[in-house]
Amino acid sequence: MKVVIAGAGSVGSSIARELLSNNHEILLIDQKPEVIGRSGLKGARWLIGDACEITTLRDAKLEEADVVVSATGDDKVNLVVSLLAKSEFGVGRTVGRVNNPKNDWMFDDSWGVDVAVNTPRLMTALVEEAVEIGDLVRLLTLQTGVASIVEFTVPGDSGLIGSTLGSVDWPQDATVVAILRDDAPITPSADDVIEASDELFFVTTIAAEQELRSVLLARPAGAATGEGAVGRA
Repeated sequence: MKVVIAGAGSVGSSIARELLSNNHEILLIDQKPEVIGRSGLKGARWLIGDACEITTLRDAKLEEADVVVSATGDDKVNLVVSLLAKSEFGVGRTVGRVNNPKNDWMFDDSWGVDVAVNTPRLMTALVEEAVEIGDLVRLLTLQTGVASIVEFTVPGDSGLIGSTLGSVDWPQDATVVAILRDDAPITPSADDVIEASDELFFVTTIAAEQELRSVLLARPAGAATGEGAVGRA
């Protein structure tokens, strides 16, 4: 896979390093020549120039890229690069780094962004995921804000304990994609029984998150409200 990364700072270089280790073809674009030696990257190609300039992107042969990653520390640059990649070069997939959470709303398909990575928000989610048991935590937003990956750690008093995945009336637009149990990942099946402390991972539309939360937080049968363990809100 050919990946073009705009911005060779710590974030861009880290992404490039991981992709190079998986044998992808990497081209980094940056305005500062000194970043080449500082990065310590081996096997990457480089283009020194302004990624917001059409001429630079033409020199990068952006039309041949499978993915363009806008990883600079400037949200304006990341938006412009994503928009040019989509509108001028027809790149199939763009990933944009969001530096300021207040700008998150702009990183959508109107600016050519397929996937927005909000580093502060992701870090917050990972912190919450480490401490929040019994609540739904959004880990990552996908497809320009339409879908997300969320996590739920099953508390010891959950009404879901003992139920099979197939017996739970999950929202139509939410799918269990993984279970983490005792630090071991499990590929879910309808017959898997939910246990306390299981970490359940879902791909869901953002619109369905509240309904999913209602299912996950339903009281055990016989609780004061009389609701079933897996009843919808």
